[in-house]
Amino acid sequence: MEQSLEYLIKQLPYGDGFLFADEILAIDSEQISGEFHFHKGLNFYESHFQDHPVTPGVILIECCAQIGLACFGIYLSTMAHEAQKTETNQAFALVASDMEFFSPVYPGTKVRVSAQKEYFRFGKLKVKVKMENEKGELICKGTLAGMRGI
Repeated sequence: MEQSLEYLIKQLPYGDGFLFADEILAIDSEQISGEFHFHKGLNFYESHFQDHPVTPGVILIECCAQIGLACFGIYLSTMAHEAQKTETNQAFALVASDMEFFSPVYPGTKVRVSAQKEYFRFGKLKVKVKMENEKGELICKGTLAGMRGI
């Protein structure tokens, strides 16, 4: 399938204020990896621990879901529907998460998200996902599940 990796991020239904995927680094039918830079100007840093800003856990999960679930799901759906020559709704939504957190993410941190497919069938995707900082230190890991067509 000839498809630019940039295309996957452009398919996400989010504006700049809620887009937590800068780049997809690699993808195939079993795995994906991508990056996001939590730059100091993100609006939630103004209010979340005002004297010592830190990225909220729910935002870390959202970043993992946008890269490791939504972009991956769009890619897998496109592959499946191209093979069957059918149309598909590209939207993918998180429906379940089970995440563990090991390290905080402060303003200015660049993270790498990687996900391994557990299964993709009937429009449902389940992945094992992890997030690491630039030093390769584990920030969080867990399982995410989502559905196409939301």
